[in-house]
Amino acid sequence: MGDHEADGGEGLSRGGTGAEQHGGGAAEATDADAAQAAEAGRLLFAQECRFVAGAAKLEQIPAGGLPEVCFAGRSNVGKSSLINALTSRRTLAKVSHTPGRTRQVNFFDLGGRLMLADLPGYGYAKAGKQQVADWTRLVSLYLVGRPTLRRALLLIDARHGPKDLDRAVMASLDKAAVSYQVVLTKVDQLRPAERAERMASTTAELSRHPAAHPDIMATSAFSGEGIAMLRAAVAALAEWRRSREEAAT
Repeated sequence: MGDHEADGGEGLSRGGTGAEQHGGGAAEATDADAAQAAEAGRLLFAQECRFVAGAAKLEQIPAGGLPEVCFAGRSNVGKSSLINALTSRRTLAKVSHTPGRTRQVNFFDLGGRLMLADLPGYGYAKAGKQQVADWTRLVSLYLVGRPTLRRALLLIDARHGPKDLDRAVMASLDKAAVSYQVVLTKVDQLRPAERAERMASTTAELSRHPAAHPDIMATSAFSGEGIAMLRAAVAALAEWRRSREEAAT
């Protein structure tokens, strides 16, 4: 990580000098990089995405090989809808209006390059206390014991912002040193001023969490807003491992 940060700093410095000499060069390069990242994300999520396994117990979790990204969040936050929007498939992850319907960790292989894990929603669930406790334990063990997990995407309903249960999950991820990034869902249901306020307050709160990624993704599975940017971010995680493997050979 340190090497990448140092390289990025030098690039920005050189870009600034070029912009002074040629005018707009740095901005054009940034736009080109963003377009390239968006295309990489589009191509990745255009690949076949197949269901691999559903794990209700720790021993049922498939062996890790591919880099992995998981989706976590409160019940009914929109995890299934977001996964379907990312993969452009309406029924890859089952969407339900009944909280607590996802009762296992579901794994999907994306083009043989990335594993997606859909975690059970936390919070309200139509299940007994023991079953909820079992799910909670399974998710906790998965998060802290999955070496291939590159990042947890923590989905938070933009209409409400982080709740106490979200904060408890963030604290657990901080303690386990698991990198996570907040993805606001349903942003289409906020007015511009409300959205700006939610982004600002959430950013301020995340600054106190050491394992949190500083950038917040604002998305809507309904309107498609933010989907391309999230695809690009996830694709970068898959490419990071590939570049490291190529450098090691």
